[in-house]
Amino acid sequence: MSLTTHARALSGLAAVLVSLVAGCSGNSPAQPDANEDVAARLAAARTGLDEATSLQIRLVSDNLPDGTVGLVEAAGVGNHDPAFEGVVTVVSGGLGQVDADLVSVRGHVEAKIGFVPTYAPIDPDDYGAPDPAELLDTQHGVSSWLTSTEKPMAGDESRDGEDILTTVSGTLPGAVVRQLIPTADRASDFEVTYRLTDGETLRDAAVTGPFYPGGADVTYDLTVTASDEAVDIVLPSESGAETGAASAGDVGA
Repeated sequence: MSLTTHARALSGLAAVLVSLVAGCSGNSPAQPDANEDVAARLAAARTGLDEATSLQIRLVSDNLPDGTVGLVEAAGVGNHDPAFEGVVTVVSGGLGQVDADLVSVRGHVEAKIGFVPTYAPIDPDDYGAPDPAELLDTQHGVSSWLTSTEKPMAGDESRDGEDILTTVSGTLPGAVVRQLIPTADRASDFEVTYRLTDGETLRDAAVTGPFYPGGADVTYDLTVTASDEAVDIVLPSESGAETGAASAGDVGA
């Protein structure tokens, strides 16, 4: 083979290699971004919650700073009216921890507090707590956290019975958290961790950040279960139950 022929052969081989490399990189279909895939899973989980007929929900913290006036736990059942019926525990200043049977329907909240035998209208803001029904609102409730999470990243997988759960972590803007927890710092970011099933169902979540001014970061754990069973929630004052009148100053009376 002459030098000229050999050079032409090498040139042709180089052209083929360049073509192959280009076909495997720049001309290949773009691979989906991992964060976009995780965001799609969170959006699917939100849809599952928002389309549920009813929800069982529990929001609880075990590390409220000393002296905090705020929510310890809200646990019950609700729907997207929004309405909630269950038990709420708050810490109210020097009165310590107080439990209340509570019903909330479309912004109207009535509670039977401590040993008081009757339901009475209350304002949750008086106790540094959210209206529990708002947790179930399809616009600004806990489901909105899923699609408001920034920089979501998939983490470890774990098994819970027959379910494989994927951990997803990210951050929530304080303005989003404050829509539900009125004392949350609007200007801060909150760390959030979800666990999702393979079917894109939210099993639980944990949110950590400055929920209360002047204190250490607080973690709220959220558990929510969707159901296709309807629940009928009516305010005690509209159902004929005995009602009275109460204010924040009556708590613990």
